[in-house]
Amino acid sequence: MTQRQSVTSIEVSPEQERKSRFLKYTIAMIVRVICIVLAVLLPLGWFTVIFGIGAIFLPYFAVIVANTASANQTDKTAKAQAPTLSISADAFRVKDSNES
Repeated sequence: MTQRQSVTSIEVSPEQERKSRFLKYTIAMIVRVICIVLAVLLPLGWFTVIFGIGAIFLPYFAVIVANTASANQTDKTAKAQAPTLSISADAFRVKDSNES
């Protein structure tokens, strides 16, 4: 029995993947802006340093998280397979009237 092609095995469309990556990156940049504001508004201390480090390194990690999450998502889905058709050689044989 041949395996039928499933619609659910189709990967995420490029548009949906871009939207997903854009949303993750936007959220990370909002967190970065919050870190910058808190680093400026708080008096010097450990929190200022932590928020400053977060504001500096967050863009790097945001890009990595956005890209690896989409890569993992596409790896989990089944890949589309080309249908296979097998025809036996008997289907091409012409019956002679003498064989009957």
